Amino acid sequence: MKERKLNLLMDFYELTMANGYFVDHKHQQIAVFDVFFRSVPDDGGYAIFAGLEQVIDYIEHLSFGKEELEYLESKNIFNPDFIEYLRHFKFSSDVYAMKEGTPIFPHEPIFVIKGPIIECQLIETMILLTINHQSLIATKAARIVYAAKGRSVLEFGARRAHGYDASIFGARAAYISGVIGSSNTYVDYQFQIPALGTMAHSYVQSYATEYEAFVSYAKTYPKACVLLVDTYNTLKEGIPNAIKVNNEILKPMGQSLKGIRLDSGDLTYLTIEARRMLDAAGLNDTKITVSNSLDEFIIKELISQGAQIDSFGVGERLVTARSESVFGGVFKLSAIEVEGELVSKIKISENVQKTTIPGFKQVYRFYDARGMAEADVITLFDETIDASKPYRLFDPNFPWKNKEITNYKAVPLLVQIFDKGKLIYNLPSLDEIRKYHKEEHQKLWPEVLRLEKPHTYYVDLSQKLWDLKQSLIKQYKK
Repeated sequence: MKERKLNLLMDFYELTMANGYFVDHKHQQIAVFDVFFRSVPDDGGYAIFAGLEQVIDYIEHLSFGKEELEYLESKNIFNPDFIEYLRHFKFSSDVYAMKEGTPIFPHEPIFVIKGPIIECQLIETMILLTINHQSLIATKAARIVYAAKGRSVLEFGARRAHGYDASIFGARAAYISGVIGSSNTYVDYQFQIPALGTMAHSYVQSYATEYEAFVSYAKTYPKACVLLVDTYNTLKEGIPNAIKVNNEILKPMGQSLKGIRLDSGDLTYLTIEARRMLDAAGLNDTKITVSNSLDEFIIKELISQGAQIDSFGVGERLVTARSESVFGGVFKLSAIEVEGELVSKIKISENVQKTTIPGFKQVYRFYDARGMAEADVITLFDETIDASKPYRLFDPNFPWKNKEITNYKAVPLLVQIFDKGKLIYNLPSLDEIRKYHKEEHQKLWPEVLRLEKPHTYYVDLSQKLWDLKQSLIKQYKK
């Protein structure tokens, strides 16, 4: 098998278009492309932006070697001069993006590239697959962490992920959104995301009795003893054996049972009974962890029923975002340079949701006097918002729905990442991204965070941008 390189991980039409641009001598024409998405997964109120660091890494290392160029030549459809262009490829575009961990909303640009149109096309696929995957998992994780109401959430999905890259970067995205660790050892090695785990049922089954298995584990890991108690009979054997091991093995060593885990059964009933039994044995500090095909809705229900749970191990329904398998981010042309000036472009569709927003744009987030996010406004890039003056927000689809706001703070969300191909963005650490996400997530109103039927967070257009969009619609709909 050939050494894996991702420089040809692109839709084939990216190459055929790039070759066409080259043949027509327009490959250096400056264009602006936006990445945005049209709907929030699970009919939620918000999504979370993730994957930027991997996009940056891809762009920085994008080049085409001898083997890849020989492959392209073998297709017998590409101009020799285009092949030579690829041989000496050097990224030279400007890139703007929101910070990883930012709550994001439909139709606003979350990633913008401005540069030679050939470069924009060549990196489209990798941008989309990276941002779409990690933003999907980060969004799902944020919902699950929110549903847990302060209880710990662990990512347990490595073996059910859609491939090893999905398990690795899914765990990374989940960590951004507040998951405290992962069962995937590689992500601890690669990203310093805490690797967490204890035992499987096979460990218990391999011993003559459950008690012997627990004794073995307690002696091996006396300072971090968490026992899986549902292999046979949770209440009659598992928990009594765990208590016995605490008293006979751990206590004489000056240690105590750190936790138990349940992976099956009626988790509400079992955890209530387990808590009662542990407390009666003086193990008030022993934590209860549960797993077993959990998601945000099951977690919400368990908590509402009074389940005594300290942490949740969430696997397949997190790392695969099972309830919504596609994020749906798209990559669309919004402007192109003609004779030194950017000309705004629009795609018009009978489906209103698919009509794009033209122009080279910026996004401002408006925070009220309490620091809570009130609305986002998409503007043209050269617009500024003077927070010392009142600002009128209006719904771009129903302009008669509007209000004037004062005493606000307007923060531009798109920051420059590359300047003419040079990386100028100081990459934050994963823990810094995680901290930033938590801070911004807390600035969303509970009504927006609701799992079901959330309040619609408004994404408005500036008057100047709205006028531009309407004029282009009229121009092309004659």
